[in-house]
Amino acid sequence: MTKKKIYKAAIAGFGIVGKRRYECIQANKNVEVIGVCDKKFKKEFMRKNNLNYYKNYKKMFENENIDLVIICMTNDIAPEVTIQALRNNLHVFCEKPPGRNLKDIELVIREEKKYPNLKLMYGFNHRYHESVQSALKIIKSKRLGKIINMRGVYGKSKLITFNQPTWRTKRKIAGGGVLLDQGIHMLDLMRYFGGEFIEVKSFISNSHWGFDVEDNAYAIMKTKDNKFAMINSSATQWRHLFNLDINLSKGSIILSGILSSSKSYGSEKLTLIEANPRKDNTTPKEKVFRYNEDKSWDKELQSFVNSIKYNKIIQNGSSYDALQSMRLVYKVYWDDKIWRKKFKIKSPGN
Repeated sequence: MTKKKIYKAAIAGFGIVGKRRYECIQANKNVEVIGVCDKKFKKEFMRKNNLNYYKNYKKMFENENIDLVIICMTNDIAPEVTIQALRNNLHVFCEKPPGRNLKDIELVIREEKKYPNLKLMYGFNHRYHESVQSALKIIKSKRLGKIINMRGVYGKSKLITFNQPTWRTKRKIAGGGVLLDQGIHMLDLMRYFGGEFIEVKSFISNSHWGFDVEDNAYAIMKTKDNKFAMINSSATQWRHLFNLDINLSKGSIILSGILSSSKSYGSEKLTLIEANPRKDNTTPKEKVFRYNEDKSWDKELQSFVNSIKYNKIIQNGSSYDALQSMRLVYKVYWDDKIWRKKFKIKSPGN
């Protein structure tokens, strides 16, 4: 495709997330949405407010002269739509997770390799939050030394919150529960900061809500160079919580709260703690940085657009990131022998 100042886009899946992506595109000078589709639309085709509305994504791909597609569909259908979009010579931005299981993302990557000129990016939005970007800069600067361990809690009060559709409670559609839906963000950040985890010990539970997907996951993980991480991904966290402690040899970084559309996770903060490990009983220096505006969605979109415009490698949210974060989710599932047997979880490999 030739470079353009304005890229024609379509959105496949026009629910809560699809509409938010639409708002971001409306504020972006490089992209224009000309079509949307959703199976809940009553008519097969309709034109309204300078937009073409389709019920079937295949019809939209056939009829619209577009450059890229934003996929905001359920986990069972997202891989299929991604593959069809690539076959239609479209750049693709797809929401996480990349599918229900590892096979889904592996099939997508196999197809992606056939189209080296197209860009495929996944929506690991948390990487674009300012607190996360600030933390990464501090870690890379080495001013606090090397990472020793990380402790993360990401939880909400139910599997379905804020009028979301119920498909997240159904294994056949979702593939997993709170860990795959929300906890994957925390696992992705731990990979982002610490690298790949080669060993995992875990317990998985669905004892509270009783669906066939997990409502709690507990795991301890280790990298090849002996960084350790602990995570609790929960759908029984009555006061919604996002918290990630990163402990290094000369101090700590604490990420607490995350700005979101629900505004239920509290204000977004980074606490920087500079310690003196040689002295006991001393109060370390502490600074708190607050972030009052969520620009992550806009930054993420612009990063995708820039990768197309300037033919740049996807830095955050590549198919490799999606594969590795998905594999880590399934390592957590796999290690719990009862969960593995109950739901016939296949080995994620290394």
